[in-house]
Parts: sequence; C-alpha cells; structure tokens
Amino acid sequence: MNPVLGAFALLRAGFVLAREGVIAALPAEGLPPAGRFAHRVASVIARPSADSRARSERLSRALNRLGPSYVKLGQFLATRPDIVGQEIARELEQLQDKVPPFPHAEAVKEIESSLGRSMGDLFLEFGGVVGAASIAQVHRAVVATPDGPRTVAVKVIRPGIRARFRRDLRVFYFAAHTAERLVVGLRRLRPVAIVDTLAQSTKIEMDLRLEAAAFSEMAENTAEDPDFRVPGVDWERTGRDVLTMDWVEGIKLNNVPAVAAAGHDLPKLGITVVQSFLRHSMRDGFFHADMHPGNLFVAPDGAVVAVDLGIVGRLGPKERRFLAEILYGFIRRDYTRVAEVHFEAGYVPRRHDVASFAQAIRAIGEPIHGQSAETISMAHLLTLLFEVTELFDMQTRPELILLQKTMVVVEGVARSFDPRFNMWEAAEPVVADYIRGQLGPAAALRDAREDFSAFRRILAALPQAADGFEILVKALPDLIENGVRIDDDALTHLATEKRASIISGRIAQWVIALSLASIALTMLWR
Repeated sequence: MNPVLGAFALLRAGFVLAREGVIAALPAEGLPPAGRFAHRVASVIARPSADSRARSERLSRALNRLGPSYVKLGQFLATRPDIVGQEIARELEQLQDKVPPFPHAEAVKEIESSLGRSMGDLFLEFGGVVGAASIAQVHRAVVATPDGPRTVAVKVIRPGIRARFRRDLRVFYFAAHTAERLVVGLRRLRPVAIVDTLAQSTKIEMDLRLEAAAFSEMAENTAEDPDFRVPGVDWERTGRDVLTMDWVEGIKLNNVPAVAAAGHDLPKLGITVVQSFLRHSMRDGFFHADMHPGNLFVAPDGAVVAVDLGIVGRLGPKERRFLAEILYGFIRRDYTRVAEVHFEAGYVPRRHDVASFAQAIRAIGEPIHGQSAETISMAHLLTLLFEVTELFDMQTRPELILLQKTMVVVEGVARSFDPRFNMWEAAEPVVADYIRGQLGPAAALRDAREDFSAFRRILAALPQAADGFEILVKALPDLIENGVRIDDDALTHLATEKRASIISGRIAQWVIALSLASIALTMLWR
C-alpha cells in the first residue's frame, strides 16, 4: 500500500478513536512525552457527550463508525489480551455489530444474481430479515420439496462488503508491517501473521460456499455424536453470496431463562458445549471458532445445534497433540512434561533450559490446584501460559489464536448454565481419550507406518536429488569466479524503484509517526 495513503488511513482511525473519547479514557501515566502530548490532544478532540459513556461503549461506537472491518478487528483483538491488555480485551468482548438491515429488494437482487434464477423458481415464500450483521443478514423462507413445503434460513451477503474489506485490510497490513519495522518489541507478537489470520477468516466469511462446505464437513465429523449437530445445507440454493440451510427449531443458549423453562438440564448443556468443542478440536482438528451463545441452540431433544460457521479453526496433528498434552499435564501436575511438549513442538527455542521453563509452568499450575475446581478457568490458564512463554521467546502461534478465543467463549457459556461448572472434570474424559489414541499401541503402529512411507518417499527422490547436485557442482566454478550477474536494464529499474520508495517514504514519515502514536494508545495498549 502507498505509505502516504496508509498513514492517512491510520490517522483517520486515530481521529475517530479520539473523537469518540476512547483515547482520552485511557490513563496517561507512564507514557513517553509524545504519548502524553497525543493524549492531551485527544482529550481536546473528544466529543463533550463522550464523558458520560463507559469506555467500552465509546470503543464500540468508534469501531462501528470506522466500519465493519474495524468491528471484526476489534472482535478479533478481544482474543489477544497479550496485545491490547486484559482490560481492553474484556471491553472488546462486548463489541457487537450495530448495523441496520439492507433493503429487501437488494437481498432479492443478490440472490438472483448469485444463483442465476428467479425468486419464484427458488422459493415459495421469502420473508423478512430475522438477523442482520456487518457481513450478511438472514431471512426466513419456504421451499418446495417432494415431501411438501419446508422452512429454511437464507443468509445473504451485504452488497459492496468485499470491496470495503479489501480496502481496510490493506490499511491493517500497512500498520502491521510498519509496527514490525519500527517497534522491535512487537515482532514477537507477529502482527502481520495476526492480520493474515484475520484476512483468511474474513475471506471465508464472505464466500458463503465455503461456509456451506464447513457445515457439510462438520456434519460428517459429528454424525455419530448424539448431543451435537449442525443444520443441513440446501446446495441447490447456495452460492457465493447466498447460503440456504435447514431452519433450526430450538432456543438460543443466550436465553437461559427460556432454556430452563423448557425443562432442559442446564449443567449437562454446559458440559455438552465444552466437550463438543474439545472433541472437535482434538479428534477432528476442525472446530467452530465463533461458539458464542447466540450461535448455539438447544433443540427439543436436548441436542446442541450450532449455526454461523463463517469462522472455523483448524489444528494440525502437532497442534492437537500439543493442546492435549498441555491440558493433560496440568491435570496431572506434570509440569516437566508440559515444558517438554513446548520444546518438542519447536515453540520454545532450544537455547533455553527445560527445567527452568518447567519451573515457570509450575508457577502457573500450583496456584490453580490450590483452588476449588469450579473456580478454575482453563481459558485463563491458557492466557497465563502464553504470557509466561514470552519470557522464553516463544512466538505467537497464529493457529492457536482462534482456539484460545473459542476456549474463553465456551467456558463462559458453560458457567452461564452452572456457576459451579468444573472445567477439569468436563475436559478430562475427552483429553484422556485423545491421549490414549495418540500414545497407545495403535498410535505407535500408525506412526511407524507413516515413518516408513516417508522413508520410501526419500528413497524415491534420491535420483532427482543426485541430478540436481551434479548440476550445482558443474555450475559452482563459474559462480565462484563471476558471481551473480545483473544486466544494465535490471540495475536501472532497481535504482528507479528505490528512489521512488525513498521519496514516498520521506513524505509519509511524519504522518506515519503521528497516526501510529494515536492508534497505538488504544489498539496496542498494555
């Protein structure tokens, strides 16, 4: 992105945050002189009415003013207290999309354009909006089937949203690259990788075919699970901008009194939500990454039904084993094993000492085991663990970001049904089953087969490797004598590009500094 345009976009974001009183609500103690000056300026800019609102309300208002991309960024940063601090993260957790629905006629236009058919061919009835968010809205409709009319939910993408996200993501990337280049301490947090994860998740959210595929995959994974399911997809009426699925008859889990009044077993529901999430994460390596109670229903038969699979998470075999062994190690108070797992996974550099790292892990685990089980938060445990790993140069793992976020959410759902919910008792059966499957005799045979297959592939590749080595040996004397040659045209092109980059960089330097100073007070406040 052009540095000048990127800097001005950040400056605009900083101005909106200041105008809504977000920056003025932050403490100024401990800031460097430039930060204190920016704080004073933000206090002057703030609306007079901002003083009467809570900071979380100011933050929500500011991000909604900036647009849906910033709302998504805020919701995403709510999962990263190591970046924004615990207090800001808690406030960002309350952030909700506050957008009106788009007109019925535009929804009809999007559906017909995406599916290439008229509404009369697709639906017997197409009703009003039952839910609207920044990316899409949902309508209730009726379709014809051989067994008679069937009620469905139709999700429609908001017009123009993709272009808006692409523009804003360029700004986020510019800010992340600039932060990594100018602030050495932020490099461990890998802000560019974090934006990569955000970009990937929003791409999936905005292609409803991918969400439909996620529903299909999760339905296959959970086909034998008696207490969890997802709605079926109507592929005939699904495209890039439209997703049609079964209508869910049930009660949303965010309506606890209604769930209780229907006679459901509340503590059991909490256990089902948590165990389902852990089972999907470790058994399948594929989990619903937005399991807030508004996306979960309890069906009349007591099963949990999940909707809105726009955000999903994946864990590879290494990450699944890492998660399981860490949780199991804390359950058994085997801190040395927890430390060893970090080193085996390559998450902590080998230059550090396993015993010293185990000592740091013990400092987290022992206070937890001194508490009553129902007060222990596994999500809090993971947060503390990631904080301690900073002392041992463990880089942020983007593939674990969504996992940590969802762990926080599902634990909160369980405790809303049962304040005395015991996370360890709920988790132990699932974790123990996974550990037995990964470390037992069957797992050893499977690993042996995989190792043998890898060895066979290496042997098969040896002839090609030998040819490549022979070519390198022949070319090596010429490389040593003459080096790598660049023709005059290429050299001229490189020089021209470098000059242009230097000029634009100089123009943008002061604007970048001002914009980063203002926005850092909020989005990178520790």
